[in-house]
Amino acid sequence: MPDVIVAENLCKSFGSFLAVDNVSFSVPKGAVFGLLGANGAGKSTTIRMLCGLLAPSGGRASVAGFDVAAEPEAVKRNIGYMSQKFSLYEDLTVRENIDFFSGLYGISRANLRTERERVLSMTGLAERSRELARELPGGFRQRLALSCALLHRPRVLFLDEPTAGVDPIARRTFWDIIYDLTSLGSTVLVTTHYLDEAEYCSTVTLMREGRIVATGSPGELKKVHYPGLLLEITCERVERALAVLEGAEGIDNASLFGSRLHAGLEKGASPDTVERLLGAAGITITGIQAIRPSLEDVFIRVVSAGQAGADR
Repeated sequence: MPDVIVAENLCKSFGSFLAVDNVSFSVPKGAVFGLLGANGAGKSTTIRMLCGLLAPSGGRASVAGFDVAAEPEAVKRNIGYMSQKFSLYEDLTVRENIDFFSGLYGISRANLRTERERVLSMTGLAERSRELARELPGGFRQRLALSCALLHRPRVLFLDEPTAGVDPIARRTFWDIIYDLTSLGSTVLVTTHYLDEAEYCSTVTLMREGRIVATGSPGELKKVHYPGLLLEITCERVERALAVLEGAEGIDNASLFGSRLHAGLEKGASPDTVERLLGAAGITITGIQAIRPSLEDVFIRVVSAGQAGADR
């Protein structure tokens, strides 16, 4: 089965600024593909090119079998797009927003009621259909935007920071809806800076300064970047402790997590290595334990390694 989304050496320049630099990836049908990165990493620019909203400066891409540069209108007919900002009509009710967008998508009056009830049920908005959009809590506003993006039964769904500013419970509910969609055969590409959310993706691509720096499933990325133990350390003079561990023999990487340190050990190294290094520096350890790496650990390691390479 061919991939539903394909990007090959995709580039986008704004004047002399290269926002997306030779990005390549593919997404199979039914997958949840996550683009991760800090603000300005190139995630939104990439997604807008794939939606046919921005013309690439170089490379090529296809979505649902259509070339994004040569056939942008065909791409748009086969996708649903939810942008970062709430872009619906706040003075209209939930139902009125849905009815308005059904007209834009060319949904006939004969099918409108069926499609409206389908998306309201799927997103849990049926009981709020008479409420004004501006009166909805943040999580429900995002669900309304998703409802409108789903009206025409798109094959591919692009979600650009869909849960930004939404509380954790509402975020979890939103992801349950995404899983329901993929179980029905939809393909989802989502950008996010919430690293805990990215754990829900089948494949994750990390971006930094317009480039892809790592790709894999969450489990694969953790295994590749943390082949040895990962330790969480509580100690005094934590910034001094970080300086001691960075680049030391047996230490693959180290970073600050609030008032604690995370130290990835080289394969075969033991916690004794950390205790010896910090003890020799006169730093008292008050707690040390092995933990499972998170995508946040992976992200910090990959981005820090890229920054170190750029600084050399």
